[in-house]
Amino acid sequence: MKKVLFFAFCLLTMVSCKEEPKAPVVSMVDTSVSDSLQAIIEQRDAEINDMMATFNEIQEGFRLINEAERRATLAKDGEGTDRKSQIKSNIKFIQERMEANRKLIDQLREQLKESSFKGDQLQKSIEMMVAQLESKDKQLADLKEMLEAKDMRINEMDEAISVLNNDVADLKNESSQKSQTISDQDKQLHMAYYVFGTKGELKEQGILDKSGEVLRGNYNKNYFTKIDYRHQKEIKLYSKKVKFLTSHPVSSYKLEPDASKQLTLHITNPDQFWHSSKYLVVLVK
Repeated sequence: MKKVLFFAFCLLTMVSCKEEPKAPVVSMVDTSVSDSLQAIIEQRDAEINDMMATFNEIQEGFRLINEAERRATLAKDGEGTDRKSQIKSNIKFIQERMEANRKLIDQLREQLKESSFKGDQLQKSIEMMVAQLESKDKQLADLKEMLEAKDMRINEMDEAISVLNNDVADLKNESSQKSQTISDQDKQLHMAYYVFGTKGELKEQGILDKSGEVLRGNYNKNYFTKIDYRHQKEIKLYSKKVKFLTSHPVSSYKLEPDASKQLTLHITNPDQFWHSSKYLVVLVK
């Protein structure tokens, strides 16, 4: 700059000796110097603006990373597939933003290197951002480790729950089988059989033998009707005259005629009626 001013002074001296107008020469030199200074300033402003834009973008990246870390930290304290999915999503976002920030820091370093502006403070800021990235790397590793541990714990819980579910299913099945067995046994305990027919029909099925004895020897059990006597307490006999061939207390039943005078057996005390025999044989005429 001093050389430029000295050169301009020499030009002014020479011009004054020739007594030529001073204003135009001075004006041209001042304009040239001013234009050079303005170009330098504009170039530096442009470089600084580019670097600040990159710097701001890096800072915005760190802000987004911090937000994602907070979301992941809140989600890690819960359980379930949704929270695990949220943590994985936030980790992926953090990784992407950190990679973008690394590239931007490299870009900022290159801009500073090629720039005529040598800012020590900016260089320190870059180094601080690199250190911040390294710190985030460690935090991200810890977060991944936590997620892996949670996955293992969830898998262990799933296995335990699966075993418990199988045990419960086995118990339910066993209980169902036992209940069915008890139910079958209960039905069997309260099962009764009845048959009614003429003397000829009963003899034909072996229920009544030649000597007049009932249920002796080999008789046709399939000819009987099976009932649960707790529920069925009425038996239509479809005859006006009947005779019981098996023993049943008279006080435990009633024979009542319908409109056609055909008799219907009403068992008033089932336990007493079926106590001595679970088979009822009725001779109808």
